[in-house]
Amino acid sequence: MPGFLLLPGDVLGTLTFKEYQAIPRLPRLSVQVIRAALWAAKACRETRKALPASGVNTEVRAPASLPAGSRRGVDAVLRRLSPTCLERSLVKQRWLASHGVDAEVIIGVRKESSDFKAHAWLDHETNKKLLAQYSIIHRLPAPLPSDHSNRR
Repeated sequence: MPGFLLLPGDVLGTLTFKEYQAIPRLPRLSVQVIRAALWAAKACRETRKALPASGVNTEVRAPASLPAGSRRGVDAVLRRLSPTCLERSLVKQRWLASHGVDAEVIIGVRKESSDFKAHAWLDHETNKKLLAQYSIIHRLPAPLPSDHSNRR
């Protein structure tokens, strides 16, 4: 897909996560990257506020139409704001869904632990270590890419 920008709502079908990652990232200080970062910061803040009341049913508002290459801004914000694993997973899931990538949020609990520990991650992040440490108890399917009911 190199050579053109993918915007949310483009009619190209769904992408695999690998195809999405192959899309070149935009330069750090481009307007689109800054807009993506602002969306991610606001989405993290809104998700943190909504989670206590809505739990895993918290809906993250869809981002504006931004190219997939502007993910650099989203990733930077998610690294710097230190959201919980569930907050990060929900925000990232919404971003990916708006770019045609289906990603489930997986919630698991620690298998061998005297105290309760839970973790959330996206399905493409699953590896042998996670599966060895956590029992999967819930999966949140990806929101529909065209679902912009939360857009403000």
